[in-house]
Amino acid sequence: MAASENDRVGSVETRGIEPVPDAERHGHASQMFWTWFAANISILGLPLGAALVSFRGLNIWQAAVVAILGSFGSFALVGALSIAGKRGGAPALTLSRAVFGVRGNAGPTLVTWMSWLGWETINTTTAAFALLALLDAAFGIRRNTVLTVVCLLVFIGCTLLISGLGHATIMWINRWASYVFGLLNLVVIGFLATTVDWGKVFHAPVGPVSSMVVGVGMIAAGTGIGWANTGADYARYLPRRIPGGRLVAASAFGAGIPLVVLISLGSLLAAGEPDLASASDPVSAINTMLPSWMSIPYLIAAFGGLLLSNHLSVYSAGLTMITLGIRVRRTLAVGLDVVVTFAGGIYFILIAKDFYGPFITFLTLLAVPITAWVGVFAVDLILRRSYDGAALMDVGRSSRYWFRGGVAWAAMIAWAAAIVVGLLFTEASTSATDVWFSGPLAHSWIGSNGLGWVVTLVLAAVVHALLRRLDGTVREEASAQPPQQQVLPAPAARELS
Repeated sequence: MAASENDRVGSVETRGIEPVPDAERHGHASQMFWTWFAANISILGLPLGAALVSFRGLNIWQAAVVAILGSFGSFALVGALSIAGKRGGAPALTLSRAVFGVRGNAGPTLVTWMSWLGWETINTTTAAFALLALLDAAFGIRRNTVLTVVCLLVFIGCTLLISGLGHATIMWINRWASYVFGLLNLVVIGFLATTVDWGKVFHAPVGPVSSMVVGVGMIAAGTGIGWANTGADYARYLPRRIPGGRLVAASAFGAGIPLVVLISLGSLLAAGEPDLASASDPVSAINTMLPSWMSIPYLIAAFGGLLLSNHLSVYSAGLTMITLGIRVRRTLAVGLDVVVTFAGGIYFILIAKDFYGPFITFLTLLAVPITAWVGVFAVDLILRRSYDGAALMDVGRSSRYWFRGGVAWAAMIAWAAAIVVGLLFTEASTSATDVWFSGPLAHSWIGSNGLGWVVTLVLAAVVHALLRRLDGTVREEASAQPPQQQVLPAPAARELS
């Protein structure tokens, strides 16, 4: 089916969060392959692999197995959740109204939006450092305040251009930029491979199986779980007839291929550079391992990888902002988002003395409610067969998803319970002496090995599966006749929103 004028490469996407009508659906499952390949080709995946060796004591073969299971497995979950976008034609957090209620959904949506803003700020700041280093390496231009602001603006401008144009342009950029930056990464990877201390690699002892289990969880948490609530955003234009299994496979292979290569290389490099795993600025840490002539392609690849990841984050953040109830056009929502991240970049580069530690600590805490949302949403997706497009856009009492007081209490209780339990296993700190928060079970085997997110996800899913059977309003909604028109044309949907 041909693309509509609203979703053509180079044209501004005018659709917001309203469901995409069947007549405007187009594309193939392979789009999900390129989406997640592009998001994960950044050379910054190397420290994850280094951590498997430096912190978990695994050898290269164990690290490779862990990389395969963690990367492919977590993005298979991303692909599975993206099936909701194909079914309902709307972004993930908009579809979440059918799960939590039109009012209850505000909590998960707000947390998600704050998390996106945080990670975008980190991407923007790190990219500015990479561009500053590139200018120094290529032209000998030293860093100063004005140049720092210019570098931030360049990255913000590139992000705004791609995310502002919208879905079709993002899909096109993802594919072709993957070739360009993927090739640059291969050049850098090829050189880094020559620096590996192969003697240490092949004589490394075998690590315990428990470390492999922890490693799989660590890789999953650091890769796919963070994207799990965005898959539907990019699958919503796909035709309903595409089998869900293809979306799962495309997502798993799209992300898994580059991640396994990068994580495995990081594991190899850790034999000679154990500090790589704990570097606060991985761009600089890897750059010091390269000769000056190799720094230029490396820094270009690092900048491009961050851009490909960031424009996805900003696009989803704009949709999440609208879902939150901020009534603006999608393009303006994207603009507001990048203004906030630009301000954050200015503060963290030019004013704050240390931002990586405190900021990532804050984002670690936000990961708990996001993981709980994944568990609740996944159960609903398994049991649900359709979404009511009109009800998704109706936030009043007449909405099918009003439930009781605008809240689906089965989902809310499961979400809240999983957050509380997840925090019991969580410790947020910038160092051993600067602990922001420490749950009473943070130093148990589960907590100290970073597996609290697994408990959070499983508990949210189990509690929701049990409680939704007891919630009369949820049973009533589930037994209602499927709507005759599941999606709305854009103008009508905008009136409801």
